[in-house]
Amino acid sequence: QVQLVESGGGLVQAGGSLRLSCAASGGTFSSYAMAWFRQAPGKEREFVAAISWSGSSFTYYAGSVKGRFTISRDNAKNLVYLQMNSLKPEDTAVYYCAADFAPVVPSTVPAQYDYWGQGTQVTVSS
Repeated sequence: QVQLVESGGGLVQAGGSLRLSCAASGGTFSSYAMAWFRQAPGKEREFVAAISWSGSSFTYYAGSVKGRFTISRDNAKNLVYLQMNSLKPEDTAVYYCAADFAPVVPSTVPAQYDYWGQGTQVTVSS
C-alpha cells in the first residue's frame, strides 16, 4: 500500500510560480510511474504530467502545460515534484499526485493509477 501526500499549493498571481511536492511512503517508490492530475470545480479530472519509473527519464505533459510545467522525481527521497511557471487563471484546480506500478509507459488515464493523494489547492488570480 502506497501513501501519497501532496504539498506546496496556494494562491499566486498570474505569471507566478509554484512548486508542488508529493511524498510517497509504503512501497518501492522507484517501481512506480508518477503523475500529476488536476480537477477544477465542475470539471473532470485531467492529466497534467507524468514521469516514468526508475530506469528511464521519460516525461509526458498535457499540451496545456507543456513548456510551463516540469515534473521530476527524487527516488532517494521518495519525492515527485511539479514545478509550475507562468501560471494562468485556468490552471486553478486541486492538484493530485498519483502512482502506477511499473507500467510500460506512463498513462494519461486516471483509472490506470493505483494510488492517489488527497490533493492540494492551487489558485491563480488574474
